[in-house]
Amino acid sequence: MKHHGIHFLDEKQKKLKISEMNSNDVKKILGPPSITNTFDDDIWIYIERKTTVSKLKNFGRREVLLNNALVLEFDRRGLLVKKDFYNKDQMNELKIDENETLVINKKDTFIKSALSSLRQKINDPLGKRSIID
Repeated sequence: MKHHGIHFLDEKQKKLKISEMNSNDVKKILGPPSITNTFDDDIWIYIERKTTVSKLKNFGRREVLLNNALVLEFDRRGLLVKKDFYNKDQMNELKIDENETLVINKKDTFIKSALSSLRQKINDPLGKRSIID
């Protein structure tokens, strides 16, 4: 079994209080973020991923047990203003628009690309699906 990211992210994220905690409080509970937005430091993403080697019927491929993501947004003073938690089922249900626009919302695009990458890893943990298909 392999475990990456923040252990027990689901339980730890429940301790975070919007409009009451700042970035230092979050770091004390969760540690440094797994991913930060390259354009703005006000969006942090924490990841928890647990995989195991599956049964013989899947020929030993890894099975994703947990794939959680926590997206936190801070205001310019470092106060926590938004918190979104996604588990692997919620990530599979995300609808990502394939249309392109000329005006890009940098924050929204960053979050969607990060969650899309996690969803792809759920569906193809070893990154070999394109070779098999």
